[in-house]
Amino acid sequence: MWQKEDTTYRDLRESSLDQWLTEMEAHEDLQVRGGVRLAREYLAYLKKENQRLQEQNQLTQTYLKKAILDKRKR
Repeated sequence: MWQKEDTTYRDLRESSLDQWLTEMEAHEDLQVRGGVRLAREYLAYLKKENQRLQEQNQLTQTYLKKAILDKRKR
């Protein structure tokens, strides 16, 4: 009975941050507006890195399961 992961809180946080960054794009201070681009790029990098690490972890788990099964067969 696999249930879909509840991402409501994460989605809410993400949309709130995006809304705040959108508001900061209209800020009168140039440094604040420049920081918005930097923040968005960093968030994109973190998401990409998170995905890469999850894939790497999955590959490691698959390898370890196979190694354990092979060891048991001997």
